[in-house]
Amino acid sequence: MTVYEATVNKIHELPESLIGEVSDFVYFLQMKSGSTRWQLWMLFAEALEIAESDFADYSPNLEDYENRLAK
Repeated sequence: MTVYEATVNKIHELPESLIGEVSDFVYFLQMKSGSTRWQLWMLFAEALEIAESDFADYSPNLEDYENRLAK
């Protein structure tokens, strides 16, 4: 049995409630393998994190914030 076949068999044995997680992980691997798309996704995720921050701790973390912006 090949690794592919063994993996497919394991997926078939999973409860229906976990299939969505497997699908999400496969999508993650596909994104990661397309390096340009992966890099864009990571930049987007980091920008979103900065945009959604409340800046309440801006002064104590100023250096970290500036490093993020410099990327």
